[in-house]
Amino acid sequence: MTIITTTIHDIYQARPHVYAHLRPTPLYPYQGLSDLVGGRVFLKHENHQPVGAFKVRGGLNLVAHLTEEQKKGGLFTASTGNHGQSIAFAARAHGVKATIAVPEGANPGKVAAMRGLGAEVIFHGPDFDSARQWIAEVADERGGTFVGPTDEPLIHGVGTYGLEIMEERPEVDVIIVPVGAGSGVCGTAIAAKTINPKIRIIGVQSAQAPTQYQSWAQGRPVEAEMKTIAEGLATRISFANTQAIMKKYLDDFVLVEDSAIEEAVRLLLIHSHNLVEEAGAAPLAAALTLGHVLRGKNIVLVVSGGNISIERLTTIVGG
Repeated sequence: MTIITTTIHDIYQARPHVYAHLRPTPLYPYQGLSDLVGGRVFLKHENHQPVGAFKVRGGLNLVAHLTEEQKKGGLFTASTGNHGQSIAFAARAHGVKATIAVPEGANPGKVAAMRGLGAEVIFHGPDFDSARQWIAEVADERGGTFVGPTDEPLIHGVGTYGLEIMEERPEVDVIIVPVGAGSGVCGTAIAAKTINPKIRIIGVQSAQAPTQYQSWAQGRPVEAEMKTIAEGLATRISFANTQAIMKKYLDDFVLVEDSAIEEAVRLLLIHSHNLVEEAGAAPLAAALTLGHVLRGKNIVLVVSGGNISIERLTTIVGG
């Protein structure tokens, strides 16, 4: 059994490390989206972060806790893009070398951004999990520190946006969060549920990459087929610590089709005038499928990132 050690106090303690480099992100209401969903919809704009995604909060908190020896050895991690940008941004802010493995075919814009932040980027394997397993071995060989996608300091850091939601909109009834490896939904759930246990936290994943959902639903590790276009949701295996937190705190977990995610990207562009990547659009896709469950509620949709490629955006808008 995995013991849950993260508490809201860890999230509060992460704030100075996060806010030394970032500001709280906007939480805006949108009437058009509210009309579509049937409740009062707010978007938590993590797509407005300097690297375009929420994960930068976790990276900053993690690097702030490294020892001098760990800093000298450098950081090694794997990513489909946003986690890698987070580690690259945080590493540069603290003068640490970052090496990031990405799967073949990774989003070129995200790869360019990681390199622009000073990271060494290496292509390896067909998917995130293959790259992750390989770079962990490289880190061990080179005497560096491997950063997994669900390390506790990452959860503490990203949980700070959950605190922001609760402080700005304490009347919120439901928060819907996209789930990849799970750090975002876990940090959000711990922060929100500790402050108000009556809040409903709903996770969402693509039906074309349902590993986390199936593991949560069945109460055991599941490895499912992964064919989603939403790279931020594209995990092939589950993670014990985030699964334990989700089992404790999540009220519901839903799957949405990739086609619904694409439609949500288009709707967010129309109604909020924001570019949102596929993972960040998944909460709207979920809200549109939940229908009467959300009617009349105050709903926060976590827009986890905005790093959509121009090719994908053109396909969605043109379609």
